[in-house]
Amino acid sequence: MDTDWREDIRTLDLFAGCGGSSCGARQGGAKIVAAVDIRPIARDTFVDNFPDVQFYTQAIADIDPLQLQTEVGKIDLILASPECTSHTCAKGNGVRSEDSRLTAFDVIRFARVLSPRWLVIENVIHMRSWERYSEFLSLLQEELAYHIREQVLNAKHFGVPQSRKRLFILCDKKMAPAEVLPKPTRKGGLAKHIINDDSQYAYSPLVTPRRAKRTLEHAEHAISQLGRNKPFLIVYYGTDGAGGWQQLDSPLRTVTTLDRFAYVKPSQDGHLMRMLQVPELKAAMGFPDSFRFNYGSRRDKIYLLGNAVCPPVMLTIVRTLTGSEGGT
Repeated sequence: MDTDWREDIRTLDLFAGCGGSSCGARQGGAKIVAAVDIRPIARDTFVDNFPDVQFYTQAIADIDPLQLQTEVGKIDLILASPECTSHTCAKGNGVRSEDSRLTAFDVIRFARVLSPRWLVIENVIHMRSWERYSEFLSLLQEELAYHIREQVLNAKHFGVPQSRKRLFILCDKKMAPAEVLPKPTRKGGLAKHIINDDSQYAYSPLVTPRRAKRTLEHAEHAISQLGRNKPFLIVYYGTDGAGGWQQLDSPLRTVTTLDRFAYVKPSQDGHLMRMLQVPELKAAMGFPDSFRFNYGSRRDKIYLLGNAVCPPVMLTIVRTLTGSEGGT
């Protein structure tokens, strides 16, 4: 196999968010040269971590890929996480937007013009039930001549202390993509590994007159299972039928764009609780310590994290797809 392309895998990140995909791809040997996201807070965080990247803060539909190519040059790899909110089950019974789903076809538009050797498309697994999903795959294979591999990967199998299943569509113009496999020695962390249980965070009593009844019910369920002397997490906005709580000796459940997890610990004065904080959620997503979240409110940062791709997963994907032996 040729080796010259390994030295400079020029990469475009579409729907880039704060840069989770780019972070992993860079660790896997790629050179990030351009990124697109409509949200200024995403741009500010991304550029803080990738200062040499050309960032486009526009709706993707308003960007001409030919003009982008003129400005940034050749692209070897496109990373893309099209809008997922109208695919995901987290939407509940909310109204779905077909315009949101159709952003996936902008990936086709960019690939048609830029003709990168590789594409990596990430989304929630429910994208596969979209009525136009088969059409989307057909365009990749028949019009754009990509060999593709669809995989559902769970971040917990790639050293990430979180259970997070996502669909990845791997595309290569020259050969069938190899199966992405976690290293046999790599084990996912546990929720307890991300907890910073020290005085820097403020706790409040679990039981107060203002505490929601449902929250107290979830806590009581946990205490009945674990006893009164073990800490645990209350999980908000869950639909997995697990009683609204989880033990610390398992990977964190999926980090979302909402403030979802409360840490509860016993004390001499009764149980205390607080919400998980940004550094803990950053660790749960597998971001390296060096990755900065310096912009926006706490809510903004949680949104960016919940909307991101776990870097260790993308690192393995890029190495597998391109054959790169980039640094860690």
